[in-house]
Amino acid sequence: MAKILVCDDSSFMRMMLKKLLTDNGHEIVGEAGDGKQAVQLYRQYKPDLVTMDITMPIMDGIEAVKHIHEEDPLARIIMVTAIGQRSIITDALKAGASSFIIKPFEPDQVAETVNKVLAG
Repeated sequence: MAKILVCDDSSFMRMMLKKLLTDNGHEIVGEAGDGKQAVQLYRQYKPDLVTMDITMPIMDGIEAVKHIHEEDPLARIIMVTAIGQRSIITDALKAGASSFIIKPFEPDQVAETVNKVLAG
């Protein structure tokens, strides 16, 4: 069971991810609606994994990933985004994201990606 921080500006998306992740035996240690809050909660909880939306207010997900990776280069972060542009996904991976999931997604895809990233 991993401790996971869920970050997305959509409360509906956070609810969906939390349900999928807890149904797969993981513990949700926190949730953030913007990138700045995501960085603060990461510092507070030091989760095993973060799911991070790219498009969020105050600080976008890519910037939040950069901040988290400055503090913890081993942080495991999965970008969850509706933006399918290859350049944005490449930017997220260069910033330190471990993997990505494109919205809309299938529950099995979330479980598979989470397990793969956690396995390292």
